[in-house]
Amino acid sequence: MAGFVSFVSSGPGDPELLTVKALNRLQAADVVLYDDLSSGPILALVREGAELIAVGKRAGRPSPKQEYVSELLVEHAKKAAKVVRLKSGDCGIYGRLEEEIIALREAGIAFEIIPGVTAATATTAAAGIPLTRRSTSRRVQYVTGHDLTGALPESLNWAALTDGGATTVVYMARRTFPDLATKLMAHGLAPETPALIAEGVSTDAESIRHFTVASLAKYLSETPAPERAPSLIIYGPLMT
Repeated sequence: MAGFVSFVSSGPGDPELLTVKALNRLQAADVVLYDDLSSGPILALVREGAELIAVGKRAGRPSPKQEYVSELLVEHAKKAAKVVRLKSGDCGIYGRLEEEIIALREAGIAFEIIPGVTAATATTAAAGIPLTRRSTSRRVQYVTGHDLTGALPESLNWAALTDGGATTVVYMARRTFPDLATKLMAHGLAPETPALIAEGVSTDAESIRHFTVASLAKYLSETPAPERAPSLIIYGPLMT
């Protein structure tokens, strides 16, 4: 019989933000394939004797190809193992989940998806503000700050991204935000629109700073990126 794969969302890094179901799967796993951002204290919760395999991908660093990760997942599941694929944040949000699901389905391997805390909600919680605001933020939109090449995506919906009544969350955008901000303002977004950047949310490296879109773009263009802490940018009608 083939094994079973649990896609487990590890949240932003704090083990206490794991769901009970996520913890149960980690403690029952035979094999855990984990992302770089899911390492650290969360791996200490895995049962003793489980095999731990690092398969994380980080921008600008040598990383395993997605095809290899999918093949490895199938290989271990075919050994009738209880496999956990541990992904940072919520695994369904910019987590390359679809490719791995397709590989499992083609191999006839059953799986489940366990949702978790995404960086957007963790950030606003840590900042002590809501992600939505009655009357002033009608909706929330998530967008990635880079494409497969690491550049700012070309096919962006500028009307949506410059909507002053929306809260916009930009994942993986530290390097490209100055370019994005220039284009946002050229398409009509007010330079004084509130913005924040969060780094290492829920970890010892946590930092949350408030800016405007224009001042954040200037700050990022002049400031080196931190060595490890992942970044998230939110702009729109935010509380400050």
